[in-house]
Amino acid sequence: MIGMAIARSPSFVLDCPDPSVLAHFYGELLGWKVEPGDDWADIKDGQQCISFQQVADFRAPEWPGQEHPQQVHLDVIVDDLDTGERAVLGLGATKHAHQPDTSFRVFLDPAGHPFCLCVD
Repeated sequence: MIGMAIARSPSFVLDCPDPSVLAHFYGELLGWKVEPGDDWADIKDGQQCISFQQVADFRAPEWPGQEHPQQVHLDVIVDDLDTGERAVLGLGATKHAHQPDTSFRVFLDPAGHPFCLCVD
């Protein structure tokens, strides 16, 4: 049985060196509204929100290794991997050297966080 919610409207927050840069990257990727700031930025689609906070000594995750683990990553659905790849590379993503499957592709955002383009 599901009871009454204690909280609502969850938001993912990604640490990064420059919140505005990362908000614009993901805002373009998802077509969401960007609300930039100095130490914090958000992207929103009306109901959902992803936030980005500045961390002074940010160190990008190392994937697939676990010395400095990724801890969290985003998977986003695209209609075509080749078209999606060209688009995210144009936004400033980097294709990761390790590609473990053919149904998705792994990229790094401008701050080094891994994310995947996936086909349904």
